[in-house]
Amino acid sequence: MHQQQEPSSLLTEYVNELALACRNCGEPPLPVLDLACGYGRNGLYLVKNGLPVVFADINDDALAHIAKSVSALTGQGQALASCWHQDFEQPGSTPLKDKQFSAVTVFRYLHRPLMPQIKQAIAPGGMVIYETFTRAQAEFGRPKNPDFLLEPGELPACFAGWHIRHHFEGVVEAGSTEQAIARLVAVKPFE
Repeated sequence: MHQQQEPSSLLTEYVNELALACRNCGEPPLPVLDLACGYGRNGLYLVKNGLPVVFADINDDALAHIAKSVSALTGQGQALASCWHQDFEQPGSTPLKDKQFSAVTVFRYLHRPLMPQIKQAIAPGGMVIYETFTRAQAEFGRPKNPDFLLEPGELPACFAGWHIRHHFEGVVEAGSTEQAIARLVAVKPFE
């Protein structure tokens, strides 16, 4: 049995702006993509707050757990959530092509070839909320592979030209350990 964790503090801080982005990006509102969602701690928080969410992950067990969690919510939760089994790391694949979301949330995941697709998939006026490890994380523990660690300033550089609402890079307390992370909240401009 998987123990449900609290949602990211970054997500709880920006949930109202995320809700506004959902309302502003289409009628009916476009969903939020919880990319590489794992067991859905962040997306389930959004569903509980009335936002439509697409949970995307390669792990079938995690998606089944999410489906059960959504079923346990009120009937509204089922209407707001869907699961998408997807391997985002298939060479040469473009899983986000021709898809549109009011926001994309990414926590503790980095696959650089997806960055242009993430940017394209967010509707103008929509948001990205991204939090993952930086190169300095190798000093504290896993991951250590540089493919999964951001370089200094890489995240805001990737979203240059967007309206940066929040950016942080540094070391944070995570339970009894420390983690080196970068956080970004940005709004896609209307072009």
